[in-house]
Amino acid sequence: MAHFIVVGGGSAGCVVAARLSENPNVSVVLLEEGPRDINPYIHLPVGFYKTSQGNLVEHYPWQPAPDYTGPANPTMVQARVLGGGGSVNAMVYLRGQPADYDAWADSGASGWAYKDVLPFFLKHEANDRFKNAFHNDTGPVGVTDQRYTHPLARLWVQACQEAGLPFNPDFNSGTQDGCGFYQINARDGRRSSTSVAYLKTARKRPNLEIKTEAKVLRILIEKGRAIGVKYVQNRKVETAYAESEVIVSAGAINSPKLLMLSGIGAASHLETQNIKPVIDLPGVGQNLQDHIEVSIINELNTSLSYDKYKKPYWKALAGLQYLLFKNGPASSNIVEGGAFWRSSLAEGRADAQYCFMAGAGVEAGVDSVPGGSGCTLNVCQTRPRSVGTVSLLSSDPAEKPRIQPNYLAAPYDVECMAEAVEYGRHIMSQAAIARLIRREFLPSVPLHTREDYRAFVKANAHGALHPVGTCKMGSDKMAVVDSQLRVHGLEGLRVIDNSVAPNLCSSNTNAMAIMIGEKGSHHILSPS
Repeated sequence: MAHFIVVGGGSAGCVVAARLSENPNVSVVLLEEGPRDINPYIHLPVGFYKTSQGNLVEHYPWQPAPDYTGPANPTMVQARVLGGGGSVNAMVYLRGQPADYDAWADSGASGWAYKDVLPFFLKHEANDRFKNAFHNDTGPVGVTDQRYTHPLARLWVQACQEAGLPFNPDFNSGTQDGCGFYQINARDGRRSSTSVAYLKTARKRPNLEIKTEAKVLRILIEKGRAIGVKYVQNRKVETAYAESEVIVSAGAINSPKLLMLSGIGAASHLETQNIKPVIDLPGVGQNLQDHIEVSIINELNTSLSYDKYKKPYWKALAGLQYLLFKNGPASSNIVEGGAFWRSSLAEGRADAQYCFMAGAGVEAGVDSVPGGSGCTLNVCQTRPRSVGTVSLLSSDPAEKPRIQPNYLAAPYDVECMAEAVEYGRHIMSQAAIARLIRREFLPSVPLHTREDYRAFVKANAHGALHPVGTCKMGSDKMAVVDSQLRVHGLEGLRVIDNSVAPNLCSSNTNAMAIMIGEKGSHHILSPS
């Protein structure tokens, strides 16, 4: 019997397991459904091209809204590997805006305002450029400037300034508006996931046991207390018992799924799946929020893009440069240039994010452009109002859940995205970069009117893979966990991952997950 069982070895779960095991007087078992992070593409920054498309991610179908006009049979992906999203993502290190977390506290998540969470961002960060009130250089997670930035990304940032955006040297300083270059989760030219940053040392401790390829089936609950889990490993069903707590860190899709399979959720829904309710918590699986983005893809009149590295000669050259010097194109995360802008609906702070990639749109399902050389601008609305759900299709743990994200259900989101796409095209029209563009590949038809932009957004928008909120924190009737991340109405059970966020942060969500892991661990180790 272990003192703690952590379900899920993602960006938050690795933090929790490592921090708890720092106490030699407790034992910790970490259960991860996927494999260890030994695939070499994980650790090579440019490997994002491979890891985000391969077998280290699980594809989840999602249910479109009735007026959906996008591609048929849409899916989203979630990481299925030790380190979670931090092992397969584009490594962009962003925290969002201070106002995001102040809004959490205002909504009932007491103790989670920006001033409360900032120490836990600092605790995990090892920044190679900044050390001030907003940054630390001694944490476990590497945060670095890009070792290699493509010339095209530099031209794009100049184009942003031509379009009127100020240069911002630090998107995590509390002031997000402007353009610049993303810092990334890396150290010494290699990816710095929480598996690498926390578990590399922690796995040597005798009180931490890490089990991969271990799928948790349900949480065991007796007399109102979580006492362990049933899981399957090597085709054999096993039982693990927890003396103190079970911590669920399976992410915004699988955490609510596991709770519901265990009888924790809306009683009326559980009964339709022949699951006996343990506790009626109607908020489980509700409040699903995700960013949505659209890709603008341009064909270039020059070979000046990463697309040329698809050819064996250039690929070998980049590999040799990385092997010898740990720099060059293979040390790039591809998503290099960034910007934040305010639409006319912004309500006082930036609500659109731009990510520039010096290559044709992989995330949009476009492998190349006719000329063989292209660039991509991803446009993202950072605070959408559309809210969805995660629910069960059956009581079988092997069955994927029903995911209804309701992307663009709120007209506000469509208008914001339409404006953001229009401004993104305005940036691409600036002289610094327009001189290198042969033609626009996507949109494939001219966009003139606002209705044109709305139609383009509806037809081409895709999830940014930043789901949060499905086990939200708070004290209202739809809250699933309290401010110390304890599941309401049960003993010995917490949820510590992005599913507890009451709302999205205004950026990529991996840094937020690490912070939640740190702060959640603190609540366990230093209960108030």
